[in-house]
Amino acid sequence: MKNKKLTPGNMLHYLISDESGIGTIEVVLILIVLIALVAIFKRYIVGLLNTIVEQIDSAASDVWA
Repeated sequence: MKNKKLTPGNMLHYLISDESGIGTIEVVLILIVLIALVAIFKRYIVGLLNTIVEQIDSAASDVWA
């Protein structure tokens, strides 16, 4: 991929079509593991995001009050 700009679209195509290292099976396995981790820790992630949003909302209220 000489002299081509790496945009998200052609980067994904490059990663999938490149045979010099990582293969399609490895990419699929990594995605499965990531999805499983999100499913396992969903409650924790949602709680963390809710806490962050509440803190931002509180800080924004302090600024405007």
